[in-house]
Amino acid sequence: MPMRQECKNFESRTYGNGDTVRKCNLDLAPDAPWRCPENCPAYARRPDAGWTYGSLVPPRNPAEPPGLDDGSAAAVLDEAEDILNAIGAQVLAEVEAEQAKQNAKGLRRFFRRRPKD
Repeated sequence: MPMRQECKNFESRTYGNGDTVRKCNLDLAPDAPWRCPENCPAYARRPDAGWTYGSLVPPRNPAEPPGLDDGSAAAVLDEAEDILNAIGAQVLAEVEAEQAKQNAKGLRRFFRRRPKD
C-alpha cells in the first residue's frame, strides 16, 4: 500500500533545494517513503474539522525501487539507520565540545579587563 497521506502520523516536508522527506512520525513504515504497512495498527485518518484546502498539490509518491517485495530495500534502510545510530553519540560529543569551547570563549570575552586609558 502506498504511503497514506491522509494518516495523522504521515509527514512530508520539502526543503529549499527540492528534496522531499516523506515519513511516518511513529517509524512504523519500514518501507518508507514508498509504502505503509497493509494493516498498520497506528493508522488514523486526519480529522478534517472544517478545513479549507488551497491549491497546493502534495508531491507524488516516489517510484518504488526494486527490492521492496523481498525486503532488501528495508534491509538497506535498516543498515543505514544502524550506521547513523552508531556514530550518533560521537557526533553529539563533538558538538557539545564545540559548544563548550564557544561558551568558554564568550565568557573570557565578557570578563576580560578593559585597557587603561
